[in-house]
Amino acid sequence: MKMPLRALRSRGSAIVLAGALALGPTTVLAEYAHAAPAPTSVTTAVASDIGTVCKSALPSQADDTLRLIAQGGPFPYPEDGEVFQNYEGVLPSEPSGSYHSYTVVTPGVSNRGARRIVTAQGGTDYYTADHYSTFSTIDFSC
Repeated sequence: MKMPLRALRSRGSAIVLAGALALGPTTVLAEYAHAAPAPTSVTTAVASDIGTVCKSALPSQADDTLRLIAQGGPFPYPEDGEVFQNYEGVLPSEPSGSYHSYTVVTPGVSNRGARRIVTAQGGTDYYTADHYSTFSTIDFSC
């Protein structure tokens, strides 16, 4: 039985509905509801929805990460400082090597967790709490 679709925007890596359908980032996704005709199209969304977060609103561990970035380390994980490729396309398009990613320690998890700070060569810092699905520009004035 065909069912109508309801659109959901994904601003992150992938989204899975009903354990079977997965589409990549910046895709408008269709979710099956109840009886009706099949959809006619799927539209690509724009991936430029980057919010702003006050530095004071970040978890205290983000302050630790920012301090380590400013002093050049040492960092808690060997992956810290590696080039972030922006494969998700959420951040503004920049040449490869422009972004670097750093772990924001998450208390109580046994791995790196999902929180990161990504720095841009131009000086902008971004925070993500959901492993690169969404980003906020860090506002250091508040």
